[in-house]
Parts: sequence; C-alpha cells; structure tokens
Amino acid sequence: MSGKIPFDSDPERTSVRLDDVDRKILSLLQSDASLSLDQIAERVGASKTPVWNRIRKLRDAGVILRQVAILDPDALGLEACFFVLVRTSEHDKDWATRFLQALRDRPEVIEAHRLAGDIDYILKVQVRNARAYDRFYQSLISEVKIHNVTALLSMEEIKATSALPIP
Repeated sequence: MSGKIPFDSDPERTSVRLDDVDRKILSLLQSDASLSLDQIAERVGASKTPVWNRIRKLRDAGVILRQVAILDPDALGLEACFFVLVRTSEHDKDWATRFLQALRDRPEVIEAHRLAGDIDYILKVQVRNARAYDRFYQSLISEVKIHNVTALLSMEEIKATSALPIP
C-alpha cells in the first residue's frame, strides 16, 4: 500500500474513505487535539503504533489540516462579533485580488466567505467593541471600493464549534 488513504472510486468525489477507528480518532482529535497518543490509542482500543500511522495517513491525505488552540475572545477583550454582509459592483480580477488581500491583512476578520445570491461576501469580524469595528470598516472601505456594507452585531453566540460532522 502506498501510505495514502484510498479515495472513493467516483472520480468526482474527493472524500477519503474512513473506517470506524479513523472516525473515532478524528472525533477525539476534534474535541481535544492535546490528547496524548497513549490516550487516543486507549480510547479507540488499539495500540500506539497503528494509531500513529492512521493519524499520519490522515494528515498526509489532507483530512487533518492542522492542530490549533481555540481561544476565548471574551478573555482577550474581543467582546464584539460582527457579521458583515458585503455587496460589490466590482467583479474584476484586480478588485477581487485587492479585496481578498485586504481581508487577509486584517486579523480581526476570522472568517470570510464568497456567497451565491444577492450578497457577495460575508465576513465574521471579532473586535473589542463598536468603535473598533468602525475603525476596521473605515480602513477597509478606504482600501477597496465596496458598493454596500451591512454589519450585524451578534447579541449572543448560540453554537460555535470547529468540529465537523464525520460521515
């Protein structure tokens, strides 16, 4: 075997075929990536070497992208979360390049998505307060032309997770 996890035979699909042990490993890592190899092996009922090999193969296959610490925004004083709806009248490559770079250059933009429909982009912006959001907004519109911006302040986070459902 080549060390890669086999992909489904349908050439249109890019999903990796997972067995029950892979799913258990991924679930454990999604909930706590700081678990030791011993702890993961014990919880999935396997020895360390096969579990390590599976984790390595999942990384090599691009299933596990990276391991990070999830920080508490309130503890860092970043108490305001805005969802920003962006409409643009510009759709050329130069504008898109400048806009995407402007987003990448701003650490307060923690998510950005291009959408289908009336709204072109949605941003998730985490800042200290409304004044900090206004500084972000003024800076962004001074750098790139934007047709319309609507900012929605999240009053309460109901659910937030980085864990994906594992098929």
